[in-house]
Amino acid sequence: MIKVAVVGFGFMGITHTLNILRNPDLILKAIVDIKPDTIEKNLKSGIGNIATGNIDTSDLAEISKYSDLEECLRSEDLDAVSICTHVNLHYEMTKKALMNDKHVFLEKPFCLNIKQAEELVALAEKRKKILMIGHVVRFMPPYQQLKKWIDSQEFGKLKFLSLSRFCGLPSWGQWKEKNVKELSGGALFDLVIHDIDYANYLLGMPSEIKCNYLPGPYTNHDYVSAMWSYKKSTLHVKIEGGFTFHANFPFQASYMAQFEEASVLFTTLKGEIIQIADDKSVREVPAGDGNEGYFNEIAYFTKCIKNNSQPVECTSLSSLLAIQLCYKHIN
Repeated sequence: MIKVAVVGFGFMGITHTLNILRNPDLILKAIVDIKPDTIEKNLKSGIGNIATGNIDTSDLAEISKYSDLEECLRSEDLDAVSICTHVNLHYEMTKKALMNDKHVFLEKPFCLNIKQAEELVALAEKRKKILMIGHVVRFMPPYQQLKKWIDSQEFGKLKFLSLSRFCGLPSWGQWKEKNVKELSGGALFDLVIHDIDYANYLLGMPSEIKCNYLPGPYTNHDYVSAMWSYKKSTLHVKIEGGFTFHANFPFQASYMAQFEEASVLFTTLKGEIIQIADDKSVREVPAGDGNEGYFNEIAYFTKCIKNNSQPVECTSLSSLLAIQLCYKHIN
Protein backbone atom coordinates (compact mmCIF):
# COMPACT_ATOMS: atom_id res chain seq x y z
CA MET A 1 0.00 0.00 0.00
CA ILE A 2 1.07 3.57 -0.71
CA LYS A 3 1.71 5.53 2.49
CA VAL A 4 0.46 9.13 2.47
CA ALA A 5 0.41 12.20 4.70
CA VAL A 6 -2.03 15.09 4.32
CA VAL A 7 -0.58 18.56 4.87
CA GLY A 8 -3.12 21.20 5.86
CA PHE A 9 -6.41 20.13 7.39
CA GLY A 10 -8.85 22.76 6.22
CA PHE A 11 -11.64 22.21 3.71
CA MET A 12 -9.47 20.63 1.01
CA GLY A 13 -7.36 18.69 3.49
CA ILE A 14 -10.51 17.11 4.91
CA THR A 15 -11.77 16.37 1.39
CA HIS A 16 -8.55 14.63 0.37
CA THR A 17 -8.32 12.78 3.67
CA LEU A 18 -11.79 11.37 3.04
CA ASN A 19 -10.82 10.12 -0.41
CA ILE A 20 -7.49 8.72 0.75
CA LEU A 21 -9.40 6.72 3.35
CA ARG A 22 -11.76 5.50 0.61
CA ASN A 23 -8.93 4.29 -1.63
CA PRO A 24 -7.91 0.65 -1.00
CA ASP A 25 -4.42 1.26 -2.36
CA LEU A 26 -3.63 4.08 0.07
CA ILE A 27 -2.97 4.19 3.78
CA LEU A 28 -3.12 7.49 5.66
CA LYS A 29 -0.13 7.66 7.98
CA ALA A 30 -0.17 11.25 9.20
CA ILE A 31 -1.84 14.65 9.17
CA VAL A 32 0.20 17.84 9.35
CA ASP A 33 -1.50 21.05 10.42
CA ILE A 34 -0.26 24.20 12.07
CA LYS A 35 -2.94 23.65 14.73
CA PRO A 36 -3.19 19.86 15.14
CA ASP A 37 -5.39 20.29 18.20
CA THR A 38 -8.14 21.75 15.96
CA ILE A 39 -8.37 18.73 13.65
CA GLU A 40 -11.42 17.29 15.40
CA LYS A 41 -13.07 20.72 15.56
CA ASN A 42 -12.54 21.23 11.81
CA LEU A 43 -14.24 17.90 11.11
CA LYS A 44 -17.31 18.92 13.06
CA SER A 45 -17.57 22.51 11.81
CA GLY A 46 -18.32 21.71 8.16
CA ILE A 47 -15.90 24.30 6.79
CA GLY A 48 -15.90 25.04 3.08
CA ASN A 49 -18.30 26.22 0.39
CA ILE A 50 -19.63 22.80 -0.69
CA ALA A 51 -20.27 19.46 1.00
CA THR A 52 -17.82 16.77 -0.13
CA GLY A 53 -18.49 14.02 2.43
CA ASN A 54 -17.97 13.26 6.10
CA ILE A 55 -15.23 11.65 8.19
CA ASP A 56 -15.89 10.13 11.57
CA THR A 57 -13.40 11.30 14.17
CA SER A 58 -12.80 7.66 15.09
CA ASP A 59 -11.30 7.13 11.60
CA LEU A 60 -8.42 9.42 12.58
CA ALA A 61 -7.87 8.20 16.13
CA GLU A 62 -4.76 6.15 15.25
CA ILE A 63 -3.38 8.63 12.71
CA SER A 64 -0.23 10.53 13.74
CA LYS A 65 -0.62 14.31 13.95
CA TYR A 66 2.16 16.86 13.49
CA SER A 67 2.43 20.63 13.46
CA ASP A 68 5.58 20.61 11.32
CA LEU A 69 6.12 18.96 7.93
CA GLU A 70 9.84 18.40 8.45
CA GLU A 71 9.16 16.51 11.68
CA CYS A 72 6.61 14.37 9.89
CA LEU A 73 9.02 13.59 7.05
CA ARG A 74 11.70 12.58 9.57
CA SER A 75 9.38 10.44 11.65
CA GLU A 76 7.16 8.70 9.12
CA ASP A 77 7.86 6.20 6.35
CA LEU A 78 5.96 7.90 3.51
CA ASP A 79 5.64 7.48 -0.24
CA ALA A 80 3.64 10.63 -0.96
CA VAL A 81 2.14 13.77 0.52
CA SER A 82 -1.06 15.59 -0.31
CA ILE A 83 -0.47 19.32 0.19
CA CYS A 84 -3.67 21.23 0.91
CA THR A 85 -2.37 24.45 2.43
CA HIS A 86 -3.12 27.93 1.13
CA VAL A 87 -1.11 28.88 -1.94
CA ASN A 88 1.39 31.04 -0.05
CA LEU A 89 2.87 27.81 1.39
CA HIS A 90 2.79 25.68 -1.76
CA TYR A 91 6.36 26.36 -2.86
CA GLU A 92 7.93 25.79 0.57
CA MET A 93 5.96 22.62 1.36
CA THR A 94 6.29 21.05 -2.08
CA LYS A 95 10.03 21.67 -2.20
CA LYS A 96 10.50 20.02 1.22
CA ALA A 97 8.54 16.98 0.13
CA LEU A 98 10.35 16.59 -3.18
CA MET A 99 13.75 17.04 -1.54
CA ASN A 100 12.77 14.16 0.74
CA ASP A 101 11.93 12.05 -2.32
CA LYS A 102 8.16 12.02 -1.86
CA HIS A 103 5.58 12.11 -4.63
CA VAL A 104 3.38 15.20 -4.31
CA PHE A 105 -0.27 15.82 -4.95
CA LEU A 106 -0.63 19.60 -4.66
CA GLU A 107 -3.92 21.41 -4.49
CA LYS A 108 -4.45 24.10 -7.08
CA PRO A 109 -3.30 26.74 -7.76
CA PHE A 110 0.28 25.64 -8.38
CA CYS A 111 2.37 28.68 -7.32
CA LEU A 112 1.57 32.33 -7.98
CA ASN A 113 5.26 32.99 -8.57
CA ILE A 114 6.10 31.65 -12.03
CA LYS A 115 9.81 31.15 -11.27
CA GLN A 116 8.99 29.13 -8.16
CA ALA A 117 6.61 26.94 -10.14
CA GLU A 118 9.25 26.39 -12.82
CA GLU A 119 11.77 25.45 -10.11
CA LEU A 120 9.40 22.83 -8.70
CA VAL A 121 8.74 21.36 -12.16
CA ALA A 122 12.49 20.98 -12.67
CA LEU A 123 13.02 19.59 -9.16
CA ALA A 124 10.34 16.91 -9.56
CA GLU A 125 11.92 15.85 -12.84
CA LYS A 126 15.39 15.77 -11.29
CA ARG A 127 14.22 13.71 -8.30
CA LYS A 128 12.13 11.49 -10.61
CA LYS A 129 9.01 12.09 -8.55
CA ILE A 130 5.41 12.72 -9.53
CA LEU A 131 4.18 16.26 -9.02
CA MET A 132 0.47 16.48 -9.85
CA ILE A 133 -1.73 19.52 -9.26
CA GLY A 134 -5.38 19.05 -8.33
CA HIS A 135 -7.43 20.68 -11.07
CA VAL A 136 -10.41 18.59 -10.02
CA VAL A 137 -12.86 19.83 -12.67
CA ARG A 138 -11.10 17.63 -15.23
CA PHE A 139 -12.11 14.60 -13.13
CA MET A 140 -15.74 15.55 -12.44
CA PRO A 141 -18.26 13.37 -14.35
CA PRO A 142 -20.40 16.25 -15.76
CA TYR A 143 -17.31 17.96 -17.14
CA GLN A 144 -15.85 14.69 -18.40
CA GLN A 145 -19.12 14.16 -20.28
CA LEU A 146 -18.84 17.56 -21.95
CA LYS A 147 -15.32 16.70 -23.12
CA LYS A 148 -16.63 13.44 -24.62
CA TRP A 149 -19.28 15.33 -26.59
CA ILE A 150 -16.72 17.85 -27.84
CA ASP A 151 -14.24 15.15 -28.87
CA SER A 152 -16.81 12.83 -30.48
CA GLN A 153 -18.76 15.66 -32.16
CA GLU A 154 -21.95 13.76 -31.32
CA PHE A 155 -23.84 17.06 -31.64
CA GLY A 156 -21.56 18.48 -34.33
CA LYS A 157 -18.76 20.95 -33.78
CA LEU A 158 -18.64 23.18 -30.72
CA LYS A 159 -19.52 26.80 -31.60
CA PHE A 160 -19.69 28.55 -28.22
CA LEU A 161 -18.86 27.61 -24.62
CA SER A 162 -19.73 29.53 -21.45
CA LEU A 163 -18.18 28.54 -18.10
CA SER A 164 -19.09 30.21 -14.82
CA ARG A 165 -18.15 29.77 -11.15
CA PHE A 166 -19.29 31.90 -8.21
CA CYS A 167 -19.26 31.62 -4.45
CA GLY A 168 -19.67 33.88 -1.48
CA LEU A 169 -16.62 35.51 0.00
CA PRO A 170 -14.62 32.74 1.74
CA SER A 171 -14.88 33.22 5.49
CA TRP A 172 -13.91 29.84 6.91
CA GLY A 173 -10.68 28.59 8.44
CA GLN A 174 -7.54 30.57 7.63
CA TRP A 175 -9.36 32.68 5.03
CA LYS A 176 -10.13 34.99 7.96
CA GLU A 177 -6.45 35.77 8.42
CA LYS A 178 -5.14 38.90 6.74
CA ASN A 179 -1.97 37.37 5.28
CA VAL A 180 -3.93 34.54 3.65
CA LYS A 181 -6.33 37.02 2.04
CA GLU A 182 -3.47 39.15 0.73
CA LEU A 183 -1.43 36.20 -0.59
CA SER A 184 -4.25 34.04 -1.97
CA GLY A 185 -4.34 35.53 -5.45
CA GLY A 186 -8.01 36.25 -4.97
CA ALA A 187 -10.86 34.80 -6.98
CA LEU A 188 -8.92 34.69 -10.26
CA PHE A 189 -6.26 32.28 -9.00
CA ASP A 190 -8.31 30.44 -6.38
CA LEU A 191 -11.69 30.01 -8.13
CA VAL A 192 -11.83 31.10 -11.77
CA ILE A 193 -8.60 29.19 -12.50
CA HIS A 194 -10.73 26.01 -12.47
CA ASP A 195 -12.48 27.07 -15.67
CA ILE A 196 -9.40 28.66 -17.20
CA ASP A 197 -7.55 25.37 -16.84
CA TYR A 198 -10.54 23.36 -18.07
CA ALA A 199 -11.07 25.52 -21.17
CA ASN A 200 -7.40 25.25 -22.09
CA TYR A 201 -7.54 21.48 -21.48
CA LEU A 202 -10.51 21.17 -23.85
CA LEU A 203 -9.57 23.61 -26.58
CA GLY A 204 -5.97 24.72 -26.25
CA MET A 205 -4.49 28.17 -25.87
CA PRO A 206 -6.64 31.05 -27.11
CA SER A 207 -5.15 33.46 -29.59
CA GLU A 208 -6.80 36.43 -27.86
CA ILE A 209 -8.19 37.11 -24.39
CA LYS A 210 -10.41 40.09 -23.69
CA CYS A 211 -11.04 40.48 -19.98
CA ASN A 212 -12.86 42.80 -17.61
CA TYR A 213 -12.41 42.49 -13.88
CA LEU A 214 -13.49 44.22 -10.69
CA PRO A 215 -11.79 44.64 -7.31
CA GLY A 216 -12.92 42.88 -4.16
CA PRO A 217 -11.76 42.42 -0.58
CA TYR A 218 -8.76 40.31 -1.64
CA THR A 219 -7.44 41.62 -4.96
CA ASN A 220 -8.22 43.85 -7.90
CA HIS A 221 -9.56 40.82 -9.78
CA ASP A 222 -12.06 39.18 -7.44
CA TYR A 223 -14.61 39.27 -10.29
CA VAL A 224 -13.53 38.20 -13.78
CA SER A 225 -15.39 38.21 -17.10
CA ALA A 226 -13.35 37.07 -20.09
CA MET A 227 -13.89 36.15 -23.72
CA TRP A 228 -11.47 33.84 -25.51
CA SER A 229 -11.14 33.61 -29.29
CA TYR A 230 -9.11 31.42 -31.60
CA LYS A 231 -7.40 32.15 -34.91
CA LYS A 232 -8.99 30.58 -38.00
CA SER A 233 -12.05 29.64 -35.92
CA THR A 234 -15.39 31.22 -35.07
CA LEU A 235 -15.37 29.48 -31.67
CA HIS A 236 -15.58 31.72 -28.61
CA VAL A 237 -15.34 30.84 -24.92
CA LYS A 238 -16.75 32.99 -22.14
CA ILE A 239 -15.38 32.57 -18.61
CA GLU A 240 -16.98 34.38 -15.70
CA GLY A 241 -16.76 34.09 -11.93
CA GLY A 242 -15.61 35.40 -8.63
CA PHE A 243 -15.98 36.00 -4.91
CA THR A 244 -18.69 38.47 -5.79
CA PHE A 245 -21.40 37.94 -3.23
CA HIS A 246 -21.89 37.76 0.54
CA ALA A 247 -20.29 34.96 2.54
CA ASN A 248 -23.36 32.69 2.70
CA PHE A 249 -24.20 32.97 -1.00
CA PRO A 250 -24.57 29.41 -2.37
CA PHE A 251 -21.71 28.09 -4.47
CA GLN A 252 -22.64 27.55 -8.10
CA ALA A 253 -20.79 26.45 -11.20
CA SER A 254 -22.16 25.81 -14.66
CA TYR A 255 -21.47 25.35 -18.32
CA MET A 256 -23.50 26.12 -21.42
CA ALA A 257 -22.29 24.73 -24.72
CA GLN A 258 -23.71 25.45 -28.16
CA PHE A 259 -22.95 22.76 -30.73
CA GLU A 260 -24.09 22.73 -34.36
CA GLU A 261 -27.03 20.41 -33.64
CA ALA A 262 -27.83 20.94 -29.95
CA SER A 263 -27.11 23.02 -26.86
CA VAL A 264 -26.31 21.58 -23.43
CA LEU A 265 -26.63 23.02 -19.94
CA PHE A 266 -25.21 21.88 -16.62
CA THR A 267 -25.47 23.72 -13.32
CA THR A 268 -24.59 22.62 -9.82
CA LEU A 269 -27.91 24.13 -8.73
CA LYS A 270 -29.50 21.12 -10.46
CA GLY A 271 -26.42 18.95 -10.35
CA GLU A 272 -27.96 15.54 -11.00
CA ILE A 273 -28.78 16.22 -14.68
CA ILE A 274 -27.45 17.69 -17.90
CA GLN A 275 -30.06 19.21 -20.21
CA ILE A 276 -29.77 18.79 -23.98
CA ALA A 277 -31.91 21.05 -26.18
CA ASP A 278 -32.44 21.33 -29.91
CA ASP A 279 -35.12 23.18 -31.93
CA LYS A 280 -37.76 20.53 -31.24
CA SER A 281 -37.28 19.30 -27.67
CA VAL A 282 -35.25 19.27 -24.47
CA ARG A 283 -34.17 16.09 -22.72
CA GLU A 284 -32.25 15.25 -19.59
CA VAL A 285 -29.37 12.83 -19.06
CA PRO A 286 -27.71 11.88 -15.75
CA ALA A 287 -24.78 14.11 -14.84
CA GLY A 288 -23.10 11.78 -12.37
CA ASP A 289 -21.82 12.95 -9.01
CA GLY A 290 -19.51 15.93 -9.38
CA ASN A 291 -17.96 15.26 -5.98
CA GLU A 292 -16.58 11.97 -7.35
CA GLY A 293 -14.00 14.15 -9.05
CA TYR A 294 -12.12 14.37 -5.75
CA PHE A 295 -11.97 10.58 -5.51
CA ASN A 296 -11.10 10.24 -9.21
CA GLU A 297 -8.13 12.59 -9.08
CA ILE A 298 -6.64 10.85 -6.02
CA ALA A 299 -7.22 7.47 -7.69
CA TYR A 300 -5.44 8.70 -10.82
CA PHE A 301 -2.49 10.00 -8.77
CA THR A 302 -2.34 6.63 -7.00
CA LYS A 303 -2.37 4.76 -10.32
CA CYS A 304 0.55 6.85 -11.57
CA ILE A 305 2.58 5.98 -8.45
CA LYS A 306 1.75 2.28 -8.74
CA ASN A 307 2.70 2.23 -12.43
CA ASN A 308 5.76 4.43 -11.88
CA SER A 309 4.52 6.70 -14.66
CA GLN A 310 4.17 10.44 -14.93
CA PRO A 311 0.62 11.87 -15.12
CA VAL A 312 -0.90 12.75 -18.46
CA GLU A 313 -3.71 14.68 -16.75
CA CYS A 314 -2.93 17.67 -14.53
CA THR A 315 0.79 17.63 -15.14
CA SER A 316 2.90 20.21 -13.41
CA LEU A 317 3.59 21.84 -16.79
CA SER A 318 -0.10 22.17 -17.67
CA SER A 319 -0.76 23.62 -14.22
CA LEU A 320 2.06 26.11 -14.72
CA LEU A 321 0.36 27.06 -17.98
CA ALA A 322 -2.90 27.66 -16.09
CA ILE A 323 -1.08 30.14 -13.83
CA GLN A 324 0.42 31.90 -16.86
CA LEU A 325 -3.02 32.08 -18.46
CA CYS A 326 -4.44 33.69 -15.31
CA TYR A 327 -1.85 36.43 -15.57
CA LYS A 328 -2.81 37.00 -19.21
CA HIS A 329 -6.28 37.96 -17.99
CA ILE A 330 -4.98 40.89 -15.95
CA ASN A 331 -1.90 41.99 -17.95
